[in-house]
Amino acid sequence: MHDVLPEASPQWQFLESRVRDVLRRYGYEEIRMPIVEFTELFKRSIGEVTDIVEKEMYTFDDRNGDSLTLRPEGTAGCVRAAMENGLLHNQTQRLWYQGPMFRHERPQKGRYRQFYQIGVETFGLAGPDIDAELILLTSRLWRELGIEGLELQLNSLGTSAERERYRSDLVEYFSAHSETLDGDSQRRLHTNPLRILDTKNPDMAELVAGAPSLMDYLGEASNAHFESLRRILDQAGLEYTINPRLVRGLDYYSLTVFEWVTDQLGAQGTVCAGGRFDGLVEQLGGRATPAIGFAVGVERLLAIMEAQESLPTVTRADVYLVLMGEQAQQAGLVLAERLRDALPHLRLLTHCGGGGFKAQFKRADRSGARVALILGEDELSRNQISIKYLREDLPQENIAIDDLAQHLADRVKPEESSK
Repeated sequence: MHDVLPEASPQWQFLESRVRDVLRRYGYEEIRMPIVEFTELFKRSIGEVTDIVEKEMYTFDDRNGDSLTLRPEGTAGCVRAAMENGLLHNQTQRLWYQGPMFRHERPQKGRYRQFYQIGVETFGLAGPDIDAELILLTSRLWRELGIEGLELQLNSLGTSAERERYRSDLVEYFSAHSETLDGDSQRRLHTNPLRILDTKNPDMAELVAGAPSLMDYLGEASNAHFESLRRILDQAGLEYTINPRLVRGLDYYSLTVFEWVTDQLGAQGTVCAGGRFDGLVEQLGGRATPAIGFAVGVERLLAIMEAQESLPTVTRADVYLVLMGEQAQQAGLVLAERLRDALPHLRLLTHCGGGGFKAQFKRADRSGARVALILGEDELSRNQISIKYLREDLPQENIAIDDLAQHLADRVKPEESSK
């Protein structure tokens, strides 16, 4: 688990604000769920024979003896919240959330034991059109964030009945090669054999490549759903690759699954992943409800943006107010409030804590401010303030304090202060 330090926070804020803006434009509404849920929720939704439930969850008993778990993902909690609060009765929902998730796994680049996700879930929409909308939405996110080079991979997991027929043949295939299976795969063989296809063990790559393909087991309706999705993406000009081994790590997926992957993060190549989970609401005790969603790893996006140099350069302030003398210190704090009233977009950093002229200017320079305002006893007596330009080759000037707000409005534009 790691800290996000002040110099990094503006980059997180930049990413989050861009994502929030795109979701708003698509009509999605934010929901906020607790980070702790009853453990049973994840066992019933994710599946007990998964790495997350078996190995990675932070689970503990509270004072009442109830088993609680720090959420390892957001979908189950979102479904629980929607069900409990009556959001799924004869209505559709387009929801999104953000926040920390927790998994006890080996930390690596872009992956931590406390990590942040932005998740999107839709309910009550069964057609491939909403599948396409979500995928097109993610593509727009990458453009808005200036991210390039991500590859979209698609697959269909079909219905539960189709997967069951496939599962039977898959077990037979892998059982005939049991001596080649690693320990995890042997354990999954009769409980969750589709997860063997998702193995990261290079020694099993050839065996997995020769396994039956789920696409060959899809019925007419599943094929039609997948083909319709592909036609929409084709018409939108969005490139993709069909990956028949893409199964996702959670048990509740069906039909469409997709991932955006990259080769810029080492072993952890998935940046965004999602798919349909039409059976999950019913599995958790509600009415059968079609649903689809995705989750984006915030740290992974930031790592890619840093590698591609698409993160903004952020400074702490636009203007730094240098104050010399006790009277100037008192008057300066009042003046700063007047400027903040007049210019709400201005980032104004007022010097506090005393110090000489040279020390204050060092702080002004370190703040990244474009302009230093100098207020001392002489300036106060003349009702003036001095302006020194720190990033431009312009002469220092004195202006009336009453004219300062308009002067800064002309020289430090709101769009400049966000860079």
